[in-house]
Amino acid sequence: MPAADVAEVLALFAEWGSQNYDEDVSQLDHALQTAALARAGGADGALVAAALLHDVGHLLELRDGGLADGQSDADLGHEGRGARWLAAVFPPPVTGPIALHVAAKRYRCAVDPAYHDGLSDGSRRSLVRQGGPMDAEEAARFAAHPAHADAVALRGWDDGGKVEDLDVADLASYRDLLEQLAR
Repeated sequence: MPAADVAEVLALFAEWGSQNYDEDVSQLDHALQTAALARAGGADGALVAAALLHDVGHLLELRDGGLADGQSDADLGHEGRGARWLAAVFPPPVTGPIALHVAAKRYRCAVDPAYHDGLSDGSRRSLVRQGGPMDAEEAARFAAHPAHADAVALRGWDDGGKVEDLDVADLASYRDLLEQLAR
């Protein structure tokens, strides 16, 4: 079942956001830090919301009794699952970058091999599960996608949003933005 409304999305964070995934910060801390970086970077509201919600697929996996990312040898496809779940509530400018943020990591590793060195240990491990760096043909297709720039920007904030004990705005501070963007 897709998300019904913003309240259901926020409830998912309230229930499962305290869980860690394959990093040293909680799901909620990571989401809030990623969104704070997007805001600081001058992103529009839809991209800030995408930054906040980009890993909701991990929370859905936990909600449904599955494993947290990093506890499985298989790629759980959290980016697609999250984007599909959110699509009933949010428009493509929010869900598109979410659906592409893993591809953006693979792309960045392909076009800038030094980018890989800056990834967290968890992101390096998940990169292997997610197919590794794109080949030249995949990278060219990704670069031609109309939403690739937003996905690459989101990926950068995602990479930066993994700092322990960082003080950022709380989840409630995003409610109005999410309500404004909701269909």
